[in-house]
Amino acid sequence: MAKPNYQFQKRQKELQKKKKMEEKRQRKLERSSSPSTDNPDQTPDQGGADNKPV
Repeated sequence: MAKPNYQFQKRQKELQKKKKMEEKRQRKLERSSSPSTDNPDQTPDQGGADNKPV
């Protein structure tokens, strides 16, 4: 019976983990950049209840 190659299994697991973390990082970057490009003409100081003159 063949012996298991634990180094290979560990390396594969590390590669999968690294790939998953990279995908997660990419999604996070896309999410953080998307809201700023959706409404470029609207700023927080426009049209709010806080800006009404008294």
